[in-house]
Amino acid sequence: MRSVSRISVVRGDLTEQEVDAVVNAANSSLLGGGGVDGAIHRRGGPEILAECRRLRAERFPDGLPPGEAVATTGGRLPARWVIHTVGPVYSAAIDRSELLASCHLASLRVADELGATSVALPAISCGIYGYPLGEAAPVAVAAVRSASTRVAEVRFVLYSDDALAAFAAAAAA
Repeated sequence: MRSVSRISVVRGDLTEQEVDAVVNAANSSLLGGGGVDGAIHRRGGPEILAECRRLRAERFPDGLPPGEAVATTGGRLPARWVIHTVGPVYSAAIDRSELLASCHLASLRVADELGATSVALPAISCGIYGYPLGEAAPVAVAAVRSASTRVAEVRFVLYSDDALAAFAAAAAA
């Protein structure tokens, strides 16, 4: 194992990335939702939902816990796999940065299990879960940098100029 050799930050659509695996900022139900999660399910097709339903029935009857990750097919996405992880809901009163870091580390562990060498990640927890970009980006980048993994390339694929700026600053630090 080694560390990630290439970390890039791009503005774009996660569902269009030609990588081995994309990471889905899922909710614990694994059954789709809004934002990145909804986009992945819509573009990836029913194969992803079918595998998510099987995972719920067989392994996660109470849902996927925050900070953990699990993989399904990529369905109709260019990526071969989708790695689903549940980020923490932001709280100004409780530091959940370790849980956010765990999402990234668990996703890379699953990528290693799959044999993936390139992974695209969104800004986990920065949508409906309310994590501020300026707090999430340094945690995400530091977690990826600290990972012992066979993944060679991690690409943060971001949905807005604000997200791109926050992650670019964290990557440059």
